[in-house]
Amino acid sequence: MATYKSMIEIRGSIDNLVFYTLNGIPVVRKKSGFNKDAYANNPKYAKVRENSSEFGHCSKSGKMIRVALHQYLSECGDRYMYQKFAQVMTRIKNLDKHSARGSRKIPVGLGVAGAEVLLQQFVFGAIPNLMGTAILNKELFGAEIRLAHPTNFDEITLLTLAPDFENYHCQLSEETQNIKPKKTAYSFAKTLEQENLLYFLVLKKDGKIMAMGFV
Repeated sequence: MATYKSMIEIRGSIDNLVFYTLNGIPVVRKKSGFNKDAYANNPKYAKVRENSSEFGHCSKSGKMIRVALHQYLSECGDRYMYQKFAQVMTRIKNLDKHSARGSRKIPVGLGVAGAEVLLQQFVFGAIPNLMGTAILNKELFGAEIRLAHPTNFDEITLLTLAPDFENYHCQLSEETQNIKPKKTAYSFAKTLEQENLLYFLVLKKDGKIMAMGFV
């Protein structure tokens, strides 16, 4: 790419050169040999196509989950959170060792030991996550949350997510209970029937979120 000076403003292409404006400065570059047909069919771009397909899957999956949790994530105060969460989605996708490169999927990765920890360790901005604070016990007809320090909070909300990683749609169920100082275990009914559910917990004190994250 190079800049150029001319008596007239040139935009578009002439022969093998492309003229355009970048940040208010007229520049010119050579045309690349890249085109849609080559991208779709040329073996040289096979790895690019694979990376693009998986990147799109992770990006859409991350957005699906963030949209479902928007009410709470909007308070995290981290404008780069969506990028960081997309990286977690990518790490979970990489756990899929059964699918061919380019076709690796997050739901397969979630079935691998250690995948849930990647979600549980994620910190949403300045709000602490729940590591060492809350433990989830999955039950046949629901879930039980055990709190290590119940007196630090006065309200507990469990959000159950049923993500559809094919159509990028997420069902959401939410239940809130008041926390009692001497009570450490709280039971929540199962309202969604999908097998691979995700659980997101929010702990509040005087209306303020004190901790939240996946459990």
